[in-house]
Amino acid sequence: MTYLQAIILGALQGLTEPFPVSSLGHSVIFPSLLGWNINQNDPFFLIFLVATHAATALVFFGVFWKDWKKIFLGMGRSLRDRAIDEKNPYGKLGWLLVVGSVPVGILGLLFEDVLKHLFASPQFVAWFLVLNGIMLMGADALRRHKRNLQQSADDPQSDERVARLSWYQSVKVGVLQCLALIPGFSRTGATIVGGLLADLSYEDAARFSFLLATPIIAAAALLKLPELLVEQSAGFSVGALLAGALSAAVVAYFSVKFLLRYFETKKLWPFGVYCCAIGLITAALFVF
Repeated sequence: MTYLQAIILGALQGLTEPFPVSSLGHSVIFPSLLGWNINQNDPFFLIFLVATHAATALVFFGVFWKDWKKIFLGMGRSLRDRAIDEKNPYGKLGWLLVVGSVPVGILGLLFEDVLKHLFASPQFVAWFLVLNGIMLMGADALRRHKRNLQQSADDPQSDERVARLSWYQSVKVGVLQCLALIPGFSRTGATIVGGLLADLSYEDAARFSFLLATPIIAAAALLKLPELLVEQSAGFSVGALLAGALSAAVVAYFSVKFLLRYFETKKLWPFGVYCCAIGLITAALFVF
């Protein structure tokens, strides 16, 4: 992988991880479309993806640092009091994030080797991208049949509204997040859809999705990046890895900032149309 390829793939990761369009799917499809001779089953490529994901997780943590500080304090308070109640919304939000992270953590460990093989199949990924688009448009269609949730000036802050989720609803969002283990399905998209089904607004569902991304991506990085020390002896380019991670972080920062504003008023269907279009086009190109 050259420095230019690393920077482009890093930027692609930073753009597509916050957007509900599947960062893994794009990372698998685009090298093949561009004719790059990159072995996507090679350990370095997998480590590169983990490193760029870790960079975006750091961005998520930085953007929501004030929220995380309140969450950590709230969880500490709940441990001290041995209680989780509505008087400590940030404490409850923290434990909701823990509960929502469990399903994908378990499935990721159990099916890691099986899922790796999907990285080498752009054709399959293209069709999964289409299914991701259908999921996003379907969520918008279902949303139209529900009451329009409006927040007044007297309503609590977004994090406090999210903390009203039940434990069961958080688990459901976590189960939907498992779809992101399949390249082509978006983690952001799946968790926003889960939030919408739990009657969160688009804005609150997106915020919960970004908060939920941080612990699971960070945990994956802590598990996989130590392999970097082993692979380094094989002589791969650490510089390219760092260039890709930095590119991902810069682009992810602006992507998150944009989406937080976008989801104040906008919906998921434009991303659904994009996923269906790019998936069908690339599937056709790979066939012919």
